[in-house]
Amino acid sequence: MSRKPKILISNDDGYQAKGLVKLTDLMRQIGDVTVVSTEQQMSAQSHSMTIRDPLKVRLLEKDSGYVKYVCSGRPVDCVKFGCQYLLPEKPDIVVSGINHGSNASVNVIYSGTMSAVVEACMNGVPAIGFSLDEYSSDAYFDHIDSFIVDFTKKVLEDGLPKGVCLNVNFPKFSEGGIKGVRVCHQADGHWEEKYERRVDPFGRDYFWITGDFVEDVLDEDSDMNALRNNYISIVPTQYDWSAYKFIDNFKSWEK
Repeated sequence: MSRKPKILISNDDGYQAKGLVKLTDLMRQIGDVTVVSTEQQMSAQSHSMTIRDPLKVRLLEKDSGYVKYVCSGRPVDCVKFGCQYLLPEKPDIVVSGINHGSNASVNVIYSGTMSAVVEACMNGVPAIGFSLDEYSSDAYFDHIDSFIVDFTKKVLEDGLPKGVCLNVNFPKFSEGGIKGVRVCHQADGHWEEKYERRVDPFGRDYFWITGDFVEDVLDEDSDMNALRNNYISIVPTQYDWSAYKFIDNFKSWEK
């Protein structure tokens, strides 16, 4: 690609998140960058979008080959607004993150970070979601810099299959270092939620959701196993949820 690639960045941790700042710095090494970030923490917003309230967008920073906007909406709003209003043409790639916390296994369904990626994919734009298996707001990201740059350049050069985006999860920093990269499938697991009941000063009940993640099948080819063993997991992901191999099971319903 002779000209500088046009890169759109979004996230779900808010415009001040350390992961977003890191991703922005890395992408500015590669091309011209437009950031459209959420105003607030928007984790677990999945593919929700703003339709009943006005969308408010303000310019935060501007420099040569770089501009950053803050959006009142959700991650999907950020990508839609960036692609369809702010940019004169589709970006060459959309990257989302770096999320503070893993988006492995079924977390991809709840994730605002990955829904930004899926939205781009639905609009024919190559897209990658980057997440770190570390939830601290002050997480350490420097050990994954070169991987993020390399993965992004590779997608810019080679593209992605139609309808496919990438869910990339990194293990948190450890003295042993990252062992390598595994291309795998998402782990078979689920959340077992718990609701903690409390009472407000007026005697009314309210609840905080907590829970534990349960891995139903321990599979050496899964993203969870890769992270456990200090490998980067890459899961090719698609927005078409059709269970193709089971369609024939229901053909009798047509009668």
